[in-house]
Amino acid sequence: MTGKQPHSLRPSPTALLDPKCDSSFKAMFAADTEDSNSALKDFISTILERNIAELELMPNEPAAEIAGQNQMSFDVSVKFDDGERIDLEMQCRNREYAYAARSEIQAARLLSSSNRKGDNWKTPPAYQISVLNFHISNDDFPALEWYTMRRSDGKELAGRLNVIFFDLLKVHRLIGTPPEKLTKLEKWGLFLSYASDEHKKEYMEGIIKSEEGLMKAKSSLLTVSQDEINWAIENSIHTAICDYNTQKLNFQEKEREALERGMKRGMKRGLKQGLEQGMKRGAQSNAVASAKNLIKLGILSSEQISLAVSLPLEQVIKLKEELNQPSS
Repeated sequence: MTGKQPHSLRPSPTALLDPKCDSSFKAMFAADTEDSNSALKDFISTILERNIAELELMPNEPAAEIAGQNQMSFDVSVKFDDGERIDLEMQCRNREYAYAARSEIQAARLLSSSNRKGDNWKTPPAYQISVLNFHISNDDFPALEWYTMRRSDGKELAGRLNVIFFDLLKVHRLIGTPPEKLTKLEKWGLFLSYASDEHKKEYMEGIIKSEEGLMKAKSSLLTVSQDEINWAIENSIHTAICDYNTQKLNFQEKEREALERGMKRGMKRGLKQGLEQGMKRGAQSNAVASAKNLIKLGILSSEQISLAVSLPLEQVIKLKEELNQPSS
């Protein structure tokens, strides 16, 4: 008698984790395998547009004293070549905070930590590289944005502090383009965006086979996709994102309903105030007309007319002066 097979979180035997999920992104690039290391080296080389000879993964998990506080670090920390440092991370959604400022501060911290043990200012450059599944800037600038410290005329300061954004959404429009018409960076963008999409599997295979680095990435992703723990983490993150988005939509819906209720109340108040003001203006106009008629009769004094039509004495006197002026 055979025991019941445990339920698998993996949708199918060939399903791949989604590289746009930060935990899966790290699993693919930070696995202790030759495929993972080669893929990471190729991706960083493509971003920096230079050949990376050697790289070393650096620890970046929370310190032991805070490990029990449910804090998790999904970025990939790397030291390469002559001690240059990279903090590489995947951000699948804009979390309503100043991400540009966050990245700049993260880069400054990375550069500062590299210089902490030095006795001079010959510190290697530091790079904060963020792969984004949202727009950091809504303009027509290319998918890769590289920020450094420069003078107002464009002259670079020292090149030590580097903030780089790779906007995947700007690459999406290229889906379906033949591999030979794509740059290597664009191929990486499409791979990270659609590697797990079963509906685009045939097209993506052509993209992957056109670059050795992408073949290594696919192999690494296939390996880590066989681990149930990685699927459990990805599913948990996906659930958290859905919860966040649903709460946000519910809040926006309640905000819209509250605004509509407020507008309706405001319209009712406005209508009531308008009627009251209209009646006041009408009464005022009638009182002025009546006062003019009484003045023309010449029977009552100004004080008597003021009392009769409920107008201020000063206004009645002014009306009398206007009526007594000779016409030109």
